[in-house]
Amino acid sequence: MQFSENSRVWVYQSNKKLTDEEVQQLQNQLDSFTTGWTAHNNQLKAAAEIRYNRFLILIVDESQAGASGCSIDKSVNFIKQIEQQYNINLLDRFNLAYREGNEVLSAPRHDFEDMLKNGSINTNTIVFNNMVQNLKEFQTKWEVPFKDSWHIQLFKDLIIGH
Repeated sequence: MQFSENSRVWVYQSNKKLTDEEVQQLQNQLDSFTTGWTAHNNQLKAAAEIRYNRFLILIVDESQAGASGCSIDKSVNFIKQIEQQYNINLLDRFNLAYREGNEVLSAPRHDFEDMLKNGSINTNTIVFNNMVQNLKEFQTKWEVPFKDSWHIQLFKDLIIGH
């Protein structure tokens, strides 16, 4: 399915890495959800994928039908069900993901701050900007160096101090 670069994107990050079996099972659930996802009885042109066994990405091409408040509520309720079923947290925006070599890890804000202080994370560390709004931003601004992300604003006092 082709999607416009202006398609809306929602990125949900798990606080722990999912197993390959969980990813396979979850992808089936995501496919089922997006196939039946509607806004005011209009089928949404939607898709979902899982990246790095950690990120659930929902995409809606609004050129066909726009995502409404009700349809967004449906997706959030679906995500909450997934959280319970897999015993994960997908809605914590201060669980920050970063790359360490080929591995994608995450840490709560205070642990991330400690890693910045001790130098195990620096301004060149790749972080994940889960606040991207559309497909173009997702493709170009999702995986970025810490210094180019919104994270730098959160920790600017630490960076300036070094």
